[in-house]
Amino acid sequence: MAKKRFINKVAIVTGSSRGIGSAIALALGKEGAKIVLNGRDELRLKEVQTELTQQGIEAVYYKGDVSDFQQAKELSNFALQTFGKIDILVNNVGISSRGYLADLDPSVLEQVFKSNVFGTIFPTQAALPSLRQSKGNIIFISSLAGIHGLPGLSPYSASKMALTSFVESLRIEEHAQQVHVGMLQVAMTEIVHNKEVVAADGSKQVLAPRQKGKVLTMQQVAQDCLSLIDKRRYKKTQTLIGNLNLIFNRISPLIVESILRKNLHKFEENSK
Repeated sequence: MAKKRFINKVAIVTGSSRGIGSAIALALGKEGAKIVLNGRDELRLKEVQTELTQQGIEAVYYKGDVSDFQQAKELSNFALQTFGKIDILVNNVGISSRGYLADLDPSVLEQVFKSNVFGTIFPTQAALPSLRQSKGNIIFISSLAGIHGLPGLSPYSASKMALTSFVESLRIEEHAQQVHVGMLQVAMTEIVHNKEVVAADGSKQVLAPRQKGKVLTMQQVAQDCLSLIDKRRYKKTQTLIGNLNLIFNRISPLIVESILRKNLHKFEENSK
């Protein structure tokens, strides 16, 4: 039997009440980590906690909005009070929106940036003192949308690009402290039932299921996240399409822009 990679490590996973976050929490727990779940829906958090504990994983949860610094600080304090240390922080929390900028209510931009930017910076800042002590890991769950801005997803793309700069800065700042900082650029992934995004008018919009076979599973995303932590790697960009996007964008962003314009109808279909 292979040795578990994260025995007795304490991992905080934000946005882990469902979806990719819960898959990452489960994968870490199966590898021996003690899990601190986080989200804003207590019922869903309890369901994930029950799923983990039934599999012999030690898991607790903190209900709170980590885009608020005080609640992000309370999350770290809760982890320390419960387990005595923090070894891993997975910044998974985030939301997306749909609609062209000309049609967006200003509240949409505020919601997306508050969740995707402040909701990752604040937990990181709060947990850093403990992560320095443990020489731990911080992983940011980003997106292929952070490589080149996508039509109908401008706030989301911009927020994910902001994470790239934040990660780059943080890696330099924390190098001497031996804190590992990594980023996973996630490709199109299967979605949970009734997953919501922010519509152009600021209301919630339920996404239609994605066609299986053409998207990654949440378990695949979780395993890539664990690999980054285990090997203390800087970055992984998922799928061949994602890596081609990365390469072409480095050669000439205009190449990517031209491809996106020619496939504009596909983005419009996916936004429904």
